[in-house]
Amino acid sequence: MEWIPWTVIIGLLLVVGVAYLSIVVYTRRARARGELPPKGAPAVEEAVSGELVETAPPVEVEAVDAEVVTPQTAAPLEETALVEPVEPAVSEIEQPEKAASRLARLRRKLASSNNALARALADLLSSGRLDDETWDDFETTLITSDLGVGPTGELVAALRQQLRIDGVSDPVEAKALLRSELIKLVNPDLDRSLDLEHADGQPAVVLVVGVNGTGKTTTVGKLGRMLVAEDKTVLFGAADTFRAAAAEQLTTWGERVGVETVRSDEGADPASVAFNAVEEGIKQGVDVVLVDTAGRLHTKVGLMDELGKVKRVIEKKAPVNEVLLVLDATTGQNGLTQARIFAEVVNVTGIVLTKLDGSAKGGIVVQVQRELGVPVKFIGLGEGADDLAPFDAQQFVDGLLGN
Repeated sequence: MEWIPWTVIIGLLLVVGVAYLSIVVYTRRARARGELPPKGAPAVEEAVSGELVETAPPVEVEAVDAEVVTPQTAAPLEETALVEPVEPAVSEIEQPEKAASRLARLRRKLASSNNALARALADLLSSGRLDDETWDDFETTLITSDLGVGPTGELVAALRQQLRIDGVSDPVEAKALLRSELIKLVNPDLDRSLDLEHADGQPAVVLVVGVNGTGKTTTVGKLGRMLVAEDKTVLFGAADTFRAAAAEQLTTWGERVGVETVRSDEGADPASVAFNAVEEGIKQGVDVVLVDTAGRLHTKVGLMDELGKVKRVIEKKAPVNEVLLVLDATTGQNGLTQARIFAEVVNVTGIVLTKLDGSAKGGIVVQVQRELGVPVKFIGLGEGADDLAPFDAQQFVDGLLGN
């Protein structure tokens, strides 16, 4: 084999050396430009369909010259006066009306209404002669005003004797006679005060009951206002857990006069809510706890039994001073049936007559008292917050007669 001349070998080494240096210089410049990853950097891999695939290095995208739009400077806004933040108005606690002024106002409402008793008296006194037909019409009017057959017979007998037999003919004297006889029927001697006596450390407890739609929750709210006006501290118990809006309605009544409400979720055990209300009343040392109950049909035995349970559970914490039955005065005889059954279950101590606007049902006062043997203690004559007042026999009769 022939030997390669040394000059050729030297030339090859020079070519290889130049090529190597060129590659090194190119690589460094490429890395500097970002075209190649840094020396020693690991390859980036992605999972594609379960396989590892090496990704190519990122390619630098040259910036394309674009027109730079300089936003126009907005015109300066005119200076505006600084407005001080207005604090939200704090709702003031309402001052309920006192009982005395309520009575006078409700009496005026009765007197201004075109009620049946006043009309019957006017027809009787304007009659040319008091014959049997005239008395029959008078008697019919009294019965339709829900006075009841028995009380109506007594009243007519007394009036016939004094107007015809005793010769009373003066209209003023006749009206005074009718007033006297009506007051006797309403019975002014009944104790109509609200029993709020209680032992030290315990509140007086008032349970309010009745059928649906008589206005129990509203009555509790109005009664609470009346007690606040008499400087009593009050707590509401929202034990009507069947009607969704009842607790919210009672809470709103309480907030207006600064009375707290103990409530629970819809469908909760009413007896438990009543118990908690009385317990909270003891903790706070309030004078009165007013407990609202769910409306129930008097014919539903299960619901009536549950009402008895509410009363028994309350009495584990404190005696129940009053059980007030709320009756709609316009229901007449049906209201009396309700009253009898409620009285058997929870020992009703007083009646609240709502919607007694004097239209034609004033006589229900006499009848319900005779049926139950308990007094009418409060009457409601309107939708106003203070349209509930203690019942007064003489003022009530004066209102019915338009005095």
